[in-house]
Amino acid sequence: MVPRLKEPGGLPGLSQGHVPIRLHWGFPLHTMRNMSMIRTRLSALAITAAAMMLSHSFIAHSQDDTDAGELPLDELRTFADVFNQIRVGYVEEVDDSTLLEYAIKGMLTGLDPHSVYLERDAYEDLQSSTSGEFSGLGLEVGMENGFLKVVSPIDGSPATDAGILAGDVILKLDGVAIRGMNLNEAVEKMRGPKGSEITVSIGRPGEQEPFDLTLVRDTIRVASVRERWLEPGFGYLRISQFQQKTGDDVKASIEKLLAEQPLKGLVLDLRNNPGGVLGASVDVAGLFMESGNVVYTEGRLSNAAQNYGAAPGDITDGAPLVVLINRGSASASEIVAGALQDHARGVVMGTQSFGKGSVQTVLPISESRAVKLTTARYFTPNGRSIQAEGIKPDIVVERAKVETFDESGRVSEKDLAGHLDNTSDQASVEALASKGLISQDNQLYEALILLKGLNIINPRSPRALPAEQQTAAAPDPNRES
Repeated sequence: MVPRLKEPGGLPGLSQGHVPIRLHWGFPLHTMRNMSMIRTRLSALAITAAAMMLSHSFIAHSQDDTDAGELPLDELRTFADVFNQIRVGYVEEVDDSTLLEYAIKGMLTGLDPHSVYLERDAYEDLQSSTSGEFSGLGLEVGMENGFLKVVSPIDGSPATDAGILAGDVILKLDGVAIRGMNLNEAVEKMRGPKGSEITVSIGRPGEQEPFDLTLVRDTIRVASVRERWLEPGFGYLRISQFQQKTGDDVKASIEKLLAEQPLKGLVLDLRNNPGGVLGASVDVAGLFMESGNVVYTEGRLSNAAQNYGAAPGDITDGAPLVVLINRGSASASEIVAGALQDHARGVVMGTQSFGKGSVQTVLPISESRAVKLTTARYFTPNGRSIQAEGIKPDIVVERAKVETFDESGRVSEKDLAGHLDNTSDQASVEALASKGLISQDNQLYEALILLKGLNIINPRSPRALPAEQQTAAAPDPNRES
């Protein structure tokens, strides 16, 4: 009779209350050591499959069997047959460990674009990227139809400087076609020493022919949060990626703005933000909410169902908020936008987001290797699934090139001889701050206009700042941190 197995916490033998059992497919367990009389790997694999099933049956003994499924013994035999045919008949000899690595990678690649087997370099890259510094081109990518698709370029990276855009498809790297590579192999090929060059062949929607870009690899230092004033009283906060300390950085940036002058409104820019650490997105959304649910997850495992709530207290005291998103906004940035939208805490503006609503759990299998496995889906507080749908903005504003008319030649009151002077320079300050914004970034310009309109309809009475935090001079509205 085929044993039945309920999947525990992600990997066999890692559920609570069980002693971990390390299985090495093809060359397993101490029970195989005395089987030297076995002449073929095929027989070894068949016995390995039996050993695995017996081990699994012990692991599953104390588990609830209500949703357990039968292990596919026939498919395990087929795998063993295929393995043996390849190792015996393939045109070039491939060692057994390499074949097994290929099998693991293929098994994960077939699941979805985000489940991958992380070897040493990829595992180290994942760990370093969440800390904010890593080497490469500065691209967040995923596999789609066998090609490498750009989710988002990282601010200030070689990819951004070269003009790579979210939605671009990478066809070749240094003349080698991407099709046929898995995600790890493609990412590894983009790695290299700082200062070395790589030619990237790009296919772009709307362009008839692919084109090549030459990029110089560099160390990517991601400053995840930047703040500045758009106009007096109207702040701008840019989050380029959600790192471990992004919540603290956002809090510090807002406190810095509040210390300089009262906040009439804030633009939260999440465009081309590929996501990052889940906890950071919960922290950021919570900074703008008094309370309530930020996101919840659902999956097959019992520990995959989680609710994440906001800590009490809105740091901006309810200041009007506009959240900018686009096709490059993914994962954690979609969590923030979705939570603020569902709680009617801010107006979401821009274009529909990427739609990565799945949770990846990194499961270490050794000190240098791990499996990144999709284990759950994200849902907004109102129960909307983000996966393959994304966040739809409240106000759609496409990125466009806007050309303004020059009216400098027209006569106004100030051109008349003997006109009275204006005692306030506020209008000129605001005009200077917004000059060129409409042509440089029309989406940001529209966000600013909306904030100003909200203040006209419902003027704010901002909370008083402590005397020691107030500054004597108005800040430069063009300052950027």
